[in-house]
Amino acid sequence: MVCRHIEIQDIFSFYLLLDRGCYHKDKYFRPMISVDEATKIVMLTVKGYGSESINLSDSIGRVLMEDWYCDRDLPPYDRVTMDGIALQYDGSKDLADVPVAGVVAAGDPKARLDDPSRCLEVMTGAMLPDGTDTVIRYEDIEITDGRAKINEAYAKYQNIHWQGEDRKQGDLLVPSGTRLSASEIGVGASIGKSVIQVSCLPKTIVISTGNELVEIDQQPKAHQIRRGNVYRIQATLSHLGISCDTAHIKDDQAETIEKLRGFLKDYDLIIMSGGVSKGKFDYLPGALATCGVQKLFHKVAQRPGKPLWFGVHPDGATVFALPGNPVSSFMCLMTYGMDWLRRSSGLTPHENPTAILNEDVTFKPDLTYFLEVKVSIGADAKVYAQPARGNGSGDLANLLNGDAFIRLPQGREHFKKGEIFRIYNYR
Repeated sequence: MVCRHIEIQDIFSFYLLLDRGCYHKDKYFRPMISVDEATKIVMLTVKGYGSESINLSDSIGRVLMEDWYCDRDLPPYDRVTMDGIALQYDGSKDLADVPVAGVVAAGDPKARLDDPSRCLEVMTGAMLPDGTDTVIRYEDIEITDGRAKINEAYAKYQNIHWQGEDRKQGDLLVPSGTRLSASEIGVGASIGKSVIQVSCLPKTIVISTGNELVEIDQQPKAHQIRRGNVYRIQATLSHLGISCDTAHIKDDQAETIEKLRGFLKDYDLIIMSGGVSKGKFDYLPGALATCGVQKLFHKVAQRPGKPLWFGVHPDGATVFALPGNPVSSFMCLMTYGMDWLRRSSGLTPHENPTAILNEDVTFKPDLTYFLEVKVSIGADAKVYAQPARGNGSGDLANLLNGDAFIRLPQGREHFKKGEIFRIYNYR
């Protein structure tokens, strides 16, 4: 069956989309698919890559694949929270002069106060001595010649962090599927998690294409530019803990096919930049087909990023072929690639936040518009998005003026100040 404008090159991909509920009447006679359809197709290819053991110190940004439980109460003992003196409260408010029986430091074994008419000096973090139930801070006393003069009223049980007050032994602290931040890593250290199980990340390579590109440490000639897209993509992936390789392919069909065959064998995820539009030297779509990559879509009704190409290889590799213009490639990575990676890493789906449009916007093409915006918090504590218009998808410097892309839906031309839309943060 051959249809005019059909985007699926083979029957495998056609039935793949049909089985996944992405087909509807007349869709394959359209030159582009919608953003929602593209998102659905991308998400339907999500797959896990197993788990691995790593050191806790290397786990920032990784996704936990085990449950963490308290190995003992938190805190594990009645803990002094202020430097000062510990004594037995007796209800008297005129107690003003108390002999000091000794000093207890953090890390000392548990001490005992045998005489309730006396006190012990105690340091923050120390075990509360037996025979005491109240701590008075140094700021409220004066110690002279071994006696503590109490200058302020005090309350029973003050300045004590009680054993098990935070969590009990056996309580679930961090569930599997949590992306690890400094908070979780600190907790993991406190319960002895020196080596942990996390989800494996796809072995990834980021590839630039084009004869106009030179390395960033080279001085470009008048007709050349530095290959900044690779570094932007590489830095973005690092937020998920992915350390990726990079490569470059010149505008040569034979070289493109030869290198792609090797990459498809060696990598789980291939992210490419450039070479996917309709130019005479845009060899990627044909080269990917020659290498057996099943195209799931090519071209999305969006701006920027319309030429986005996405597919999978029967042996397992997933391919995102992003447009070469820097704003286009960055937007496609943020709106499709990062969500795919989060899901493949074991994170649960999440809804992107929303923001209030801060001024009227007019956009006439019948496309979903991902507009760069500067995000701020208003005096009313609401999130606002101020358009940061640049000079098109090639204006990479304009990314410095924004914090996110706001998604303005297809089918409209006018978007009013005060309307609420989803945003994709990149800061």
